[in-house]
Amino acid sequence: MVKISEFQMKDVVSVSDGKKLGNIGDIDINLSNGKIEAIIISGGGRMLGFFGKDEEFVIPWRNIVKIGADVILVRYQTSLETKYEE
Repeated sequence: MVKISEFQMKDVVSVSDGKKLGNIGDIDINLSNGKIEAIIISGGGRMLGFFGKDEEFVIPWRNIVKIGADVILVRYQTSLETKYEE
């Protein structure tokens, strides 16, 4: 079993290009069945939290390829997934 705090510390990496997308900022849970629907990635768009836009990427649970000791590998393409900007 993995604790949410341990899950959030892992880097999320795209398998298509090896790019680090960020870290898990939140999890979308289906309350009717208790299953995780998606992970929400907090991107590194800001420098020390001051400059630029902070981006969030929503990765459906089905797009997670592998959860390793230090990283989570995901299938992600910007044009196909939902992308939010704050």
